[in-house]
Amino acid sequence: MTQDEVYTAVNSDRCILEYGDHLYNRLGHDPGKHEYIRQKLRELGRLLICSRKTTSMKTIRDHIRPANFMQVVEAVKQVAGYDSETSTYKTPSLALKIGHSLTKVSLLVESRANVQNDHGAAKEARSFRMVYNTRWNEMISAASLRTLQESRWNTPLLLPFTKDVQTLHSYLDEQHQQTHAKLSTETSPELWSHLAKITLTQVILFNRRRAGEVSKMPLSAFLSNSQSNPEDDVNEALSAVEKKLCQHFRRVEIRGKRGRKVPVLLTPSMQQALDLLVRKRQGCGVPKENKYLFGRPHALTCYRGSDCLRHFAKICGAKSPESLTSTKLRKQTGTLSQVLNLSNTELDQLADFLGHDIRVHRQFYRLPEGTLQLAKVSKVLMALEKGRLAEFKGKTLDEINIDPQENVHPDSDAEEACESDSPVSQATTRQRREDEESDGDLSDSSGPLTPPQRSRKPRQPHLKRTWKKEEVLAVERHMMSFITSCRVPGKSECEKCLQQEKVALRNRNWLAVKFYIKNRITSLKKNM
Repeated sequence: MTQDEVYTAVNSDRCILEYGDHLYNRLGHDPGKHEYIRQKLRELGRLLICSRKTTSMKTIRDHIRPANFMQVVEAVKQVAGYDSETSTYKTPSLALKIGHSLTKVSLLVESRANVQNDHGAAKEARSFRMVYNTRWNEMISAASLRTLQESRWNTPLLLPFTKDVQTLHSYLDEQHQQTHAKLSTETSPELWSHLAKITLTQVILFNRRRAGEVSKMPLSAFLSNSQSNPEDDVNEALSAVEKKLCQHFRRVEIRGKRGRKVPVLLTPSMQQALDLLVRKRQGCGVPKENKYLFGRPHALTCYRGSDCLRHFAKICGAKSPESLTSTKLRKQTGTLSQVLNLSNTELDQLADFLGHDIRVHRQFYRLPEGTLQLAKVSKVLMALEKGRLAEFKGKTLDEINIDPQENVHPDSDAEEACESDSPVSQATTRQRREDEESDGDLSDSSGPLTPPQRSRKPRQPHLKRTWKKEEVLAVERHMMSFITSCRVPGKSECEKCLQQEKVALRNRNWLAVKFYIKNRITSLKKNM
């Protein structure tokens, strides 16, 4: 640790040191977890410093006494930057983390007290957890979680641009070829390091893997894995392209998050680069004791994939290099996969490759919520507003097609006045609407009457025109897909049809075309 005030507080408290021993026994075998252990201890050290200044508590042992619970709450609020006026935290995650650490410390204190036959201390630790479970959410967690959630509202979802990903791929391929050619003819630690960083970034980018998982890939995993050859029975179920892909790629299994086994696919160019790196390891100064495939020369550690990806994203010429991180690339893959019509089995396979289960995939890796509401749910709301929801019975959201600029409220009168799908039309005495009179397409009269005449004379009945054969053929030439899919077209589609058939449909308007198709759909459904 840095030798500061927090270090002194941690080193002086028995419970914090015991908590550190517990974490190291569980996670210390992985050097990547040492920073996590150090940070957990420093969190408790900062709490202890604050408590010593503002309360009567002098040790972490005092923090797990039920009688001091309210003082603990005040100390945690102060450390996490609680604002009483807005009920928000400056660092809400810190308050939650300290709460988890205190419960773990109480369990360690109880276990030590049971070993030493100190029943009073064990009972006190259990009582603290009872109070914690009852009041901590009310006092700390509720406001902390609310602060975290509200901070994510109206935050734009920054996903990598496809063009930026292509730019990064092209830049890495170019650098890969140049460095590979140089390292093949000479032995240089600088060239070895540069090729290792390039290959590490390419593997992360191609597989959409977590950067830390690929960085810690052991050398033994690469050396012991051979090219996969599917069994004969499995091979029969594959297509010709899939059989070639099995021969093209090489699959390596590594340790993923929470101990999961996750695959990594290597292209032929990646395999050639890694073979060269393995051959030149010792000559370029990588110690034999270094167990990592992407190990550093003259060290026992490995290169950090996140640093390599960030470096190449900045210098490759991408417009938004800050979006080219392993986390955002993984989210892009999971999100855009929702556009594909994948079966549940295929979704499981994709989620398994990304290293998480299907529940996480469906909950977090989906199209942005704003896009879903604008593009999908808005269709239902518009159909409800226009009274057309019944037209889309039995359809999915993707199958609903409704024009946002259309503002039509059809009723039975207008529907009958516009057209008829029966072969013989009959005279009716329904009143003509004012918009039909001004249109001139649906009425046989020469023009609208003047207001005085309209008030004195009753409305004249008009005849519904039978659809002629050439008119029917003209509509079917352009709108048959709507009829077969039982989908009523909007105004724009009908007007487009009228523009393309100006001669055949010169006596019809877009409403007539729309309701002709609607009646055809109704007749088709009845027959079915």
